[in-house]
Amino acid sequence: MNSTPAGTANFDDDDYPAFTMGRAAEMLGTTPGFLRSLDEAKLINPQRSEGGHRRYSRYQLRLAARARELVDQGTALESACRIIILEDQLAEALRINEQREEQG
Repeated sequence: MNSTPAGTANFDDDDYPAFTMGRAAEMLGTTPGFLRSLDEAKLINPQRSEGGHRRYSRYQLRLAARARELVDQGTALESACRIIILEDQLAEALRINEQREEQG
């Protein structure tokens, strides 16, 4: 029998779109417009609710927080998005290499 309470299975899923745009902006201390700009820059692609509203995952919020940090330091938004994409790719490559080393 599954011991996870009904409806809580997605709490630990970093990719589950749990946050509305308003809540995400509040959590990040930014504006909904900033989040829309990250969508337009193709850094994050939030899922849409049945009503068409953007929904953000914890993973996307971490990317948005990093973007805000870089922009606050004076980095142009496009450059910040590119930096974050490269950081994310590097982290994934390192994770894959680590897994291969553990298997070999």
